[in-house]
Amino acid sequence: MSAVGAAFEKAAAQDRAALVGYVPAGFPSADGAIEAAIAMAEAGADIIEIGLPYSDPLIDGPVIQEAVHQALAGGIRVADTLRTVAALAAEGIPVLVMTYWNPVDHFGVARFAAELAAAGGSGMITPDLTPEEAGPWLAAAAQYQLDPVFLVAPSSPRQRIELITSVCGGFVYATSLMGVTGTRETVDSQAAGVVSRVRECTSLPVAVGLGVRDGDQAAQVAGFADGVVVGSAFVQRLLSAADPKSGLRSVRDLAAELADGVRRRRYYSQT
Repeated sequence: MSAVGAAFEKAAAQDRAALVGYVPAGFPSADGAIEAAIAMAEAGADIIEIGLPYSDPLIDGPVIQEAVHQALAGGIRVADTLRTVAALAAEGIPVLVMTYWNPVDHFGVARFAAELAAAGGSGMITPDLTPEEAGPWLAAAAQYQLDPVFLVAPSSPRQRIELITSVCGGFVYATSLMGVTGTRETVDSQAAGVVSRVRECTSLPVAVGLGVRDGDQAAQVAGFADGVVVGSAFVQRLLSAADPKSGLRSVRDLAAELADGVRRRRYYSQT
């Protein structure tokens, strides 16, 4: 079992959902991303996603787009992302890379998998890679014992969900809505239904992402999902900070609020 799988298992044993936090490598700086991710973990995040900055982030909203733009302008590349993973893994933090497929394909699939495993990463989330085109990645993931995490959308029919979940490892990433990343005023009503349909097809944990911004929303999602993924809310805290120190403090505070939220899951309906 990967470190990510173990984190979900630990959370389930504690009768709560796992908290997954996201930050792009290189934002607000190379060291700043590492510091922010460690702050999240220290405050209660169970798993960290490190985004690999890419020039055409198709499903990312304006908040993450701006952070990725700043990271790329600062010179962050694939090797820097892998160094970020290694720094977090050295701290005992379960860590995944979140990336579009083009940078991995250009870098070399087998090479990327080998270097991700050597850095201590648990796997990779690939939002724009379909199972039909994932053969090289699935082979490399199996060779290096990495979790291949794919996304299920609210529009996915059962046959599609069966295919996606059959190639997933670690957990299944269920998107709560059709659209780009970003915080929302409320949790989308489709989210619970997506999780229910995924669970009919797999025994893997199901984590919900896109939209969660605070502890109450985290608690609501934790009432029907095994994991809560939060990205834009963390990134916004860093973007809005007056200086790096206050940014870290704000990220830590949000992680603590969200960690409390995923522990309040029993107060919310499972439907």
